[in-house]
Amino acid sequence: MASLTQARRLVVKIGSALLVDRETGLRVDWLRSLSADLFDMRRRGVDVVVVSSGSIALGRRVLGLPDGPLPLEQSQAAAAVGQIRLARAYEEVLGPHGLTTAQVLLTLEDSVNRRRYLNTRATLGQLLALGVIPIVNENDTVATDEIRFGDNDRLAAQVAATIGADQLVLLSDVDGLYTANPGLDPTAKRFDVVEQITPEIEAMAGEGISGLSRGGMVTKLMAAKMAMGAGCAMVIAKGAEDRPLSGLMSGAPCTWFLPDTDPQQARKRWIAAMKTRGRLVIDDGAAQALRQGKSLLPAGIRSVTGSFGRGDPVEIGDRTGAVLGKGLSRYTADEARVIKGRQSGEILDLLGYAGRAALIHRDDMVL
Repeated sequence: MASLTQARRLVVKIGSALLVDRETGLRVDWLRSLSADLFDMRRRGVDVVVVSSGSIALGRRVLGLPDGPLPLEQSQAAAAVGQIRLARAYEEVLGPHGLTTAQVLLTLEDSVNRRRYLNTRATLGQLLALGVIPIVNENDTVATDEIRFGDNDRLAAQVAATIGADQLVLLSDVDGLYTANPGLDPTAKRFDVVEQITPEIEAMAGEGISGLSRGGMVTKLMAAKMAMGAGCAMVIAKGAEDRPLSGLMSGAPCTWFLPDTDPQQARKRWIAAMKTRGRLVIDDGAAQALRQGKSLLPAGIRSVTGSFGRGDPVEIGDRTGAVLGKGLSRYTADEARVIKGRQSGEILDLLGYAGRAALIHRDDMVL
């Protein structure tokens, strides 16, 4: 059975209905209680990312827009007004704990475009390495329907997959997955653990009734599929009470969705299944370094073939013709040809910009 006490890298998703009250606006006291939970997680050495709804809900109050669905341009205007207030709120509640926050706004394109995906992964990874708590939201100000996630449940699952999180918490207005909508059927029973999402499980999904959030149980199950496929355990829990993460650790009712692998192995399988776009031949020293778990630096590359862009998968081989593995390139084929055999410190002079030191990072490689 999974537990938050086992988390090493955690994503916490917060729904609009938890964060914003229809009448009074931002639930500041609740947010302060959550900040105490987040501080406790960081004190235990857990990396934490928050995926927070609420920007449109906050902005529409300021602008006096009515409840219910809004035209796209009004949603974007509300998001623009609400995002700055949302970011300020997190800064104000986490700052007294000595925690630094960062705002990260994403769209669906940032996950389906491999180059932007790798940039997102690198940026979030660096923020976590610096001890920062990123506050992530969909970039509703610029996102149009064709580049939207549309709900923060799936966005949270994508963020969890992107950063290699081992646990994802969806704080919601329900305390888990039920055999039917508990608001409509008093005989509905909650699942403690789900290890596989079957068609029967999917048929049990009801819809949210808060009126503030865009996601219901259907989107939560979609998020669970994404998280489990990435080796990340996911839990749906009720978040309305103060200190919801502490409540989870104390045994509050919830539903856990358990993967059959871990984030690192899931990512390796994903890369291994990709069709390569080029080939890098490396020297003996670089081959030995890779076997020791190190990244591939430009200095160890002897030849570059194929046509590939940043983020594309490439094959890695040695000078005997043997295939050593594959990985996601941080440079285009043309850039790789310019920097091959050279020291990472020369990249700025060779390319005209300071690129990343590794051509393929060890986390983006499978041998």
